[in-house]
Amino acid sequence: MAAGLSGAVFSPLLSLFLSTEVQASPAQITMFLVASPLASVAVSTVVGRLSDRYPIRRILLVATGAAGAAGMAATAYVRDFWFLLLLAVTVTAFAQTTFPQSFAYARQALARVDSGRSAMAISTLRTLYSAAWVGGPPIAAVVQSVGGFRWVYLLAAAAFAAATLVALAWLAEPPPVPSAAAPVAAGPAPEALPVGVLPDSPPPLRENAPGWVLAVTIMGFTLLQTPLTLGLQALPLFVINDLHGVTRDSGLILGLCAALEIPLMLASGALATRLPLRGLVLGGAVLGMLYYGLAGLASQVWMLLAGQMLNAGYIAAVTGIGISYVQDMLPREPGRATTLYSNTYTIGAVLAGPLLGVATAVGVRWAYPMCAGLCACGLVLLLVTRRGYKG
Repeated sequence: MAAGLSGAVFSPLLSLFLSTEVQASPAQITMFLVASPLASVAVSTVVGRLSDRYPIRRILLVATGAAGAAGMAATAYVRDFWFLLLLAVTVTAFAQTTFPQSFAYARQALARVDSGRSAMAISTLRTLYSAAWVGGPPIAAVVQSVGGFRWVYLLAAAAFAAATLVALAWLAEPPPVPSAAAPVAAGPAPEALPVGVLPDSPPPLRENAPGWVLAVTIMGFTLLQTPLTLGLQALPLFVINDLHGVTRDSGLILGLCAALEIPLMLASGALATRLPLRGLVLGGAVLGMLYYGLAGLASQVWMLLAGQMLNAGYIAAVTGIGISYVQDMLPREPGRATTLYSNTYTIGAVLAGPLLGVATAVGVRWAYPMCAGLCACGLVLLLVTRRGYKG
């Protein structure tokens, strides 16, 4: 949660920081906002591979937390654009791997329990990140108004430092995952055990999903995650220009979604102990289609408020259960699996920028039919993988 709080503190104010404090030009801001996530994808991919090959999961959590603390502390004082860009594509990009590595650590530590209970634990962990994003932006706004951006980044550095101390003091290196050369038992998956009861030995791991299934699944999740950014970026403009609301209406909508998202994420984790992960993820994609279709037809703010249950259910399934869904496809490579999943959000965020530009050109309302279409396409891609999915 400490690492999640750090991102929730500095990310919402990044564009404002670059434009006002750094005096960056629009072209430089665009360069920064594109280069930073792409570097994060590249670095996290390499780190994910290394974390599966060597027993360094805990070391990586310590190192990424320390890198985040150093990077945020430096940003608190540096105002040169090119040096900040260098920090973003190196030190900060490395620090961003804290998210996938924390979930990979949890998956590896839970290798002795069945996938349903593992999914519940992963969803619970994911709610901590959601909770951090509920409190982080308001805290950042208050800190920025009182002490300026320097104190915002020092707060982010302190959060990363806290994550580092937690990894040092309380985390142990998890037991290794069997290598790809280890024999794989045939037959059905082992039966679930009662909560708190562990088997004498870890359950046999399934084979990795076929390469084409993994590739199509990652494409599907990228399409499903792009609306998370596109819909968020379009919301203030849509509320004010099309629904004739006010700025605080956008905050009310986002706050309601966040309030519903956390209990629904916990509920989806509980359902994962009884229902297949695949069905839950597909159901989440359908909820996304319904919400964005409703948003595209909305004529008043209350209609968006009424649709937040659909939106929260979609987010809970895709961002909570989705992590375990991909991890089940690469049971011996939790680092690579979680990195592939987390990269779908980052790439989706990059894709959302030009799509928002198109929507604003033809009418910002069209961002929501676009989101519905993206959810539909993502659902189709996941359905295509039915025969090859063994999770």
